Amino acid sequence: MTDFSVRYIVDDVDDAVDFYTRHLGFELVMKPGPGFAMLRRGGLRLLLNVPEGGGGAGQRLSGGQLPQPGGWNRFQLQVGDLDAVVEALHSGGVAFRGEVVEGRGGRQALALDPSGNPVELFQAYPA
Repeated sequence: MTDFSVRYIVDDVDDAVDFYTRHLGFELVMKPGPGFAMLRRGGLRLLLNVPEGGGGAGQRLSGGQLPQPGGWNRFQLQVGDLDAVVEALHSGGVAFRGEVVEGRGGRQALALDPSGNPVELFQAYPA
């Protein structure tokens, strides 16, 4: 299997679609209603749902808990020049959680979608 999916709960599907297509190179695959959209970038399918927006992913759980955006789980997009990507996104009005972080294998920054879901932008150190 070459494709995999990540699901994010978002506050507004239209805002999220605009963010991911305009800033991060995703393409819209489908948006059958106001509460759901599917995007694609390479082998990644990004599924976007609003809370209580229809379908199973946005529904309230049996204990009453409602899915909500945010948190620390994220997917990673590898980039060639992290500083240039961060600068371009900052110029485009994209918010970040913190500054660029240096790690053992490379550098990363956490861009935030309009609902506060993080997307890790990662630049590996040269081998």
